[in-house]
Amino acid sequence: MKSVNKVILIGNLGKDPEVKFTPQGTPVAKITVATNSKFKGKDGQWQESTEWHNVVLWQRLAEIAGEYLKKGGPVYIEGRLQTRSWDDKTSGQKKYMTEIVANDLVLLGSRGESGGEHAGSSRGVSASAGGNNFDQSAPEPEHAPAGSSPITDEDIPF
Repeated sequence: MKSVNKVILIGNLGKDPEVKFTPQGTPVAKITVATNSKFKGKDGQWQESTEWHNVVLWQRLAEIAGEYLKKGGPVYIEGRLQTRSWDDKTSGQKKYMTEIVANDLVLLGSRGESGGEHAGSSRGVSASAGGNNFDQSAPEPEHAPAGSSPITDEDIPF
């Protein structure tokens, strides 16, 4: 049986990324992402709850996070849950931390906001751990050839 360990988050950064390097020189970034949910309390009033998520980014994703992400900026993260443990030096107790190891990152928003790189674009900028496909330039505008008809809702296949 195949198992699945996948996390998808859309939230806002709690603070600026913390970027460090391993002794071998590999960049690693730690970020915290806040997600919000609304629910009706026992008194019938709407309440909001914030959940904080620890996210680790490696290599090119760490570099991108350090360069482009800012506190409060919106971000989309895909990754997997990972729990690590260590012995606390002061108490001797075993400590555990569950975090998200990111393998995909999309900077949301526009250049005027915290976050994304493309001005006026709601798509943002994306990067994956699987390759170095991070394009920092704005896409070239597509010009329709003269005499072509505009695309309508009927032309979209879904």
